[in-house]
Amino acid sequence: MPRRKRNRRIQVPPVIKGMSVYGIRGRKSNEVILHLEEYEAIRLLDYQNLTQEEAAVYMDVSRPTLTRIYEEARHKVATAFVEGRDLIFRGGDVYFDKNWYKCNACKASFSDYSDEVKNCPVCNSEDIISLNEYFSD
Repeated sequence: MPRRKRNRRIQVPPVIKGMSVYGIRGRKSNEVILHLEEYEAIRLLDYQNLTQEEAAVYMDVSRPTLTRIYEEARHKVATAFVEGRDLIFRGGDVYFDKNWYKCNACKASFSDYSDEVKNCPVCNSEDIISLNEYFSD
């Protein structure tokens, strides 16, 4: 019996929930789901230009595990580009490095170390949600 997957650490959540294809309509059933750990692998390796060893430490996984996550992410992004499919960021076995929240009024994302956040620091709205709920399946 295989052992249970360890959750992967995400430092910064995506600023968007996904990307839509320009020029093609009505293809919602044909979307590609990019898990948050796959997004984080691309962010660390391609955007921040970290080595795989450094990125694995940030995500709290082994280097071979990071390589598997990264290869799957690259395949999904390539599929979305070549086949003209929407790319949606959602789900995965992850936990956030900090408590991250999103304001539904002004769409700002922010982190907070306290257990209870009541208002958005940007617009002072009380309409905020935890990003664990925002990106859940």
